[in-house]
Amino acid sequence: MSDRLQELQVFVRAAESGSFSRAARELSLSQPSVSRIIGELEARLGVKLLLRTTRRITVTDAGALFLDRAREILSQIEDAEDAARGRDSLRGTIRMAIPIIYGTREIIPLLPKFLSMHPLLRVEMSVVDARQDLVAEGADLAIRLGELGDSAFGARRLATLSTMLAASPVYLAARGTPKTPADLATHDCIFGPGNFGRASWSFSRNGNETSVDVRGRIHTDSGPGLFASVMAGLGIAMASTVMVEPEIRTGALVPLLRGYKLSTVDVHAVFPGGPRPSAKVRALVDFLTQELK
Repeated sequence: MSDRLQELQVFVRAAESGSFSRAARELSLSQPSVSRIIGELEARLGVKLLLRTTRRITVTDAGALFLDRAREILSQIEDAEDAARGRDSLRGTIRMAIPIIYGTREIIPLLPKFLSMHPLLRVEMSVVDARQDLVAEGADLAIRLGELGDSAFGARRLATLSTMLAASPVYLAARGTPKTPADLATHDCIFGPGNFGRASWSFSRNGNETSVDVRGRIHTDSGPGLFASVMAGLGIAMASTVMVEPEIRTGALVPLLRGYKLSTVDVHAVFPGGPRPSAKVRALVDFLTQELK
């Protein structure tokens, strides 16, 4: 039975990552061992599960069906082991991807409390703004801001962030302070995550909606890039309150058009493998949901 479980583990990681060598590294096996295990599994089942090329491993139709069931079996085994140990004995590693500014300001400060509740758990973090392929990277969980693109993944909303406009005192001294959204048309606006590539910004006030075409010379797809640009006086930024409120409190940034409402940003926990994550991931998501309220 242990050989069968190893077969499932090896197959799942090889299929998800698209690489025998990566599966071998993650499972502490040699690449020939991974190839042999997959070959023996396919021979026993009498079907081809994976197609090998010089560049990547792809999953056959039969392999896709087997992958879904294999994931389910491995998840059920993990849940059964956790149930036997008890919730306070959750163990293993949670691999998570978090955005840079939100992750470092909101998520990481909560981890000491969570890890003190579950002393046998470890957390490995990828701190990046780029949206990684969770399956290929072997991640258990990602914290994502804004619209979700991974419709096949499970997701749970953790929080909703307000957004605001801000600029540096140096920029405002040179260019003036906008009094209405229409004034933004004559300013340099910074395009960051969430509005990257958009030509207009939307506002509401007393139930009335308005959109303003904006322009700017700075475009960035990262939170730190947006933050550094507005701090450097390169223009007016639309950012989450998490990103700019500490600097507004110190006077390093100035809030703008506070009488207008901007769109909010949802924060989601996203996990691969269907709508039901493992027990250790559920524990972390439950914890974050409670703390981020």
